[in-house]
Amino acid sequence: MVGYSRLMEMDERGTLARLRTHRIELIDPVIEKNNGRIIKTTGDGLLVEFHSVADAMRAAIEIQDRMRRRNSDVPADRRIEFRIGINLGDIIFEDGDVYGDGVNIAARVEQLAEVGGICVTAAVHNQVDGRVEATFDDLGEKPLKNISRPVRVYRVLIQADGRDAGQAEGARGVNKAAVVKPSIAVLPFANMSGDPEQEFFADGLTEDILTELSRRHELFVISRTSSFVYKGQAANLREVAQKLGARYLVEGSVRKAGERLRITVQLIDTATDGHIWAERYDRKLDDIFAVQDEITIAIVATLPGRLEAAQHNQLSRLKPSSMAAYECALAAKVLHHKATREDNAEALKLIDRALSLDPDYAHAHAWRGCILGQAWGYGWVADKDTVFNEVTFELDRAITLDDNDADVHRILAAIAIVRNDMTRARHHQDRALALNPNYDLVVVQMGELFTWLGQAAEGVDWIRRAMKLNPHHPPRFWGHLGRAHFVGREYAKAIEAFMHMTNHDAQLHGFLAAAYAYLGDGTAAAAHIGRLRELDRALDLEKLLATMHYARQEDLLHLRDGLRKAGY
Repeated sequence: MVGYSRLMEMDERGTLARLRTHRIELIDPVIEKNNGRIIKTTGDGLLVEFHSVADAMRAAIEIQDRMRRRNSDVPADRRIEFRIGINLGDIIFEDGDVYGDGVNIAARVEQLAEVGGICVTAAVHNQVDGRVEATFDDLGEKPLKNISRPVRVYRVLIQADGRDAGQAEGARGVNKAAVVKPSIAVLPFANMSGDPEQEFFADGLTEDILTELSRRHELFVISRTSSFVYKGQAANLREVAQKLGARYLVEGSVRKAGERLRITVQLIDTATDGHIWAERYDRKLDDIFAVQDEITIAIVATLPGRLEAAQHNQLSRLKPSSMAAYECALAAKVLHHKATREDNAEALKLIDRALSLDPDYAHAHAWRGCILGQAWGYGWVADKDTVFNEVTFELDRAITLDDNDADVHRILAAIAIVRNDMTRARHHQDRALALNPNYDLVVVQMGELFTWLGQAAEGVDWIRRAMKLNPHHPPRFWGHLGRAHFVGREYAKAIEAFMHMTNHDAQLHGFLAAAYAYLGDGTAAAAHIGRLRELDRALDLEKLLATMHYARQEDLLHLRDGLRKAGY
């Protein structure tokens, strides 16, 4: 690790926490995947032994490539970066440690590497040249400290996208189907108060909205520098959009009157000059910064959903063959949210088309895992083990391509819940939330996780927050809320939440039956048990309970006893 002492001096706890995160999410899994074994750690470094020198090279390239992506939005003075040295030679094993020239040379070669780079010895180069996707720069023979003979060293040339320089050169000019994200610009909000002191609020609100929208990987957000050129100007919106390269514009105004603040905002499709969405917020000016945060969250939580709905309306008029990768992924997500077997199958076809157009589209790999996971969860597949392995593969691929995508960590958390690994689920859930705290699917899943952990009140709070973030949320949010109330022994509230849903699957009928049974309504409980059996005659009590992921045995027994009381 480069600059370990400096970073520890700046922020010891934060540095150790971030380094631990990189180890858990990236470094250790990559080493394990490539048949490596960590011999020892030295605080700021690792000594790793591999069965194959090609495995060592692949691991080093993947670690450095993904660390570049992880650092893309981290200030330069706070980045955790590595140098890697690789050598092929004899080593001595003793008391769980390794010694010998092979180790010493690897350590000295590492010191010759650039920050974020890899250096290897001639022995490594001769073994892997042509076998791994990398090109090399011959640095010649180098004298190494405490090594009697000079050693020929090569520098590994890797492009930022994980391809070597030769591949990148050969790829130029290839017309690859690219991901076309919707482009959006946020124009500076107008200060309508006539009070120059309120200018800072209008500018701050604009900047906060820009920052939060930039967290959404499915959007291409025009930078503040470009959009603030139009501050205070009365310009034609279509011309502004053309100059900025934006399809959609957000504009708004701020007006202060006494102790009240009124903010208006609208989303405009510049191709049609149509207003997709508009909203007005009236607030008391008790704490101007709290108001700013509240309005920012409301806007950035609503905008992507309105944008997605508008784009889907446009796509519905197109034939699937005309869709680009992004458009296919968007349509697949919309179908997935309908949660029917037929829509799931169509969603899988569309997401497969997106990946055929762009095989390196991380977001599409994540959503393919999500779509397959839905089919797995609802039992719409013949071979559940094979499909679950496919889900895991898609998420591994997605996180390799982009581990700063909140959806990737959200789905990894869902997989961990299915595996009853609540520690790992919480880790990925926290990461997803840090990447995008206003993403309704991440927020509602936090509520779901708290429900499985038996913390019903926290679960209800998170689910309610997700519903507030997205007033147009999928119906399944009500199902999550009902389960949380059931765990909290709030049966009437659980039933009320479930009844917001027009379609109930067999599992939900089970929850309804148990809730009615605990309230003493045997007739309603028996009716829902009847519907459960009609929908899935093979689902007996033990099989239904096996689909639960409660961390506390008492919560599982609570559901079992309710179902028995209902006559199941």
